[in-house]
Amino acid sequence: MIAFQGARGAFSEEAARKLAGPRVAVLPCERFEDVFRSLADGRADGAVVPIENTLAGSVHENYDHLQHFDLPIVAETSVRIVHNLIALDGVTFGRLRRVYSHPVALNQCLDFFKNNPKIEKTTFYDTAGSVKMLAEEKMRDAGAIASAVAAEIYGARILRRSIEDDRQNFTRFFLLRTPEYARRHAVRAPKNAAWKTSLVFSTRNVPGALFRVVSAFALRDLNLAKIESRPLRGKPWEYLFYLDFFGRVDSPNVENALNHLRELADYMRVLGCYPKGA
Repeated sequence: MIAFQGARGAFSEEAARKLAGPRVAVLPCERFEDVFRSLADGRADGAVVPIENTLAGSVHENYDHLQHFDLPIVAETSVRIVHNLIALDGVTFGRLRRVYSHPVALNQCLDFFKNNPKIEKTTFYDTAGSVKMLAEEKMRDAGAIASAVAAEIYGARILRRSIEDDRQNFTRFFLLRTPEYARRHAVRAPKNAAWKTSLVFSTRNVPGALFRVVSAFALRDLNLAKIESRPLRGKPWEYLFYLDFFGRVDSPNVENALNHLRELADYMRVLGCYPKGA
């Protein structure tokens, strides 16, 4: 059972099926925190969460949850985000007065609303959930922006396909497991697969501190994929740093880099080591 945030048909469900198989059982959750808690409490044996979008940027809440919950990252994937205009069967485009969706999805379709000023964009908590709401309330003058799978699940139809402003719209997702599961089931990948490691650390706020941290990887020819800072709760104007780099934790150069980082950091934890996603 894989938990994800949103209603059935959400892009997170598509990611879950890419990461855990097309027939995997899923557990929709209303909030991201519920996704993490369902895995920590044993109601699910895996969780899929979005971590960044190529247009909207990072999902900061999930970085915070990765720090709070001890749930290792075991895989990643990217999903091409295709926003479709969806309405109930029999509802024509000309009858639409409102379109519901998640605010990020609405803001990724601004050209559509600019070209159709009579249609009001209306925020909703979830893309697929907006289609579900149309079906439950039998709305005949409204549409939703969501995935093609959501239209199929809730018996609606697509009026306009791929209405997003930018086709280079991808979201990166993590697959999380419990520490026990991760220990029992080693992550497998092709022999020549590239690996990534994610970690979080904090360091003293002194000149050159971050430079010295980054040099721990540069000296070992390790390529950084991303670095992200988040406020450190209880310590105003101090930060945690989330870092992704290419390499396996059991390789000698990575082990040396991590040992070097431990000497420099006030706090450090590896969040996961996993094959680089497509």
